[in-house]
Amino acid sequence: MPSRVIAIDGPAGAGKSTTARAVAEQLGMCHLDSGALYRALTLADLDAEDELSGQQIVGLARSLPVGLRLTELGFLPEVAGVDVSNEVRSPRVTARVSEVSAIPEVRDWVNQALREAATLHPNGVVVDGRDIGTVVFPEASLKVFLTAAPEERARRRLLQEGKPIDPANVAEILEEQEVRDAADSSRSVAPLAAAADAIVIDTSAMTFEAQVNRIAQEARKAFS
Repeated sequence: MPSRVIAIDGPAGAGKSTTARAVAEQLGMCHLDSGALYRALTLADLDAEDELSGQQIVGLARSLPVGLRLTELGFLPEVAGVDVSNEVRSPRVTARVSEVSAIPEVRDWVNQALREAATLHPNGVVVDGRDIGTVVFPEASLKVFLTAAPEERARRRLLQEGKPIDPANVAEILEEQEVRDAADSSRSVAPLAAAADAIVIDTSAMTFEAQVNRIAQEARKAFS
């Protein structure tokens, strides 16, 4: 593991990826999005003709291959050498990714791939996900658990997707979040949870800049 790893965990819609990306930029590190890799693997699984077991999904990931490629823009998710950054955010992938990511063989493969990717950037990485501080990088220099009120998480998700923040859209996102949170928190393998030594940050009433600066400040203390 590189000497500098910041692990950011939290529920769906907490703003982990956007926050991690901004923290990485501020500190001269690289953002490593675990969700992008799970989504790329899910995309490959969905495009397969047959229903695959966990071992078969991992075999597919190795043969295509599925992975993260380090570029000047950061780590990009690829399937068979093609950048799938846009495709992995499609509704069909979002609807399936929790199920695929709960498969033990898949998690083992992704965890190893993340550890290998984290060694590629000389300045260290900011990694976000749901079990980064508890399972993937338990010895991370800094562990953060980001959370926010469900309504605020829904509002941010709509802003991110460019959709109107109206009662119908909020209700739809809240329902999706509730299902995703329940699945992530109750799965038998690496459930969503804050690491015992994580700094828990509720961003419900914080500006984006404030939460980024708070994490960057904690990182500087951890790295000093």
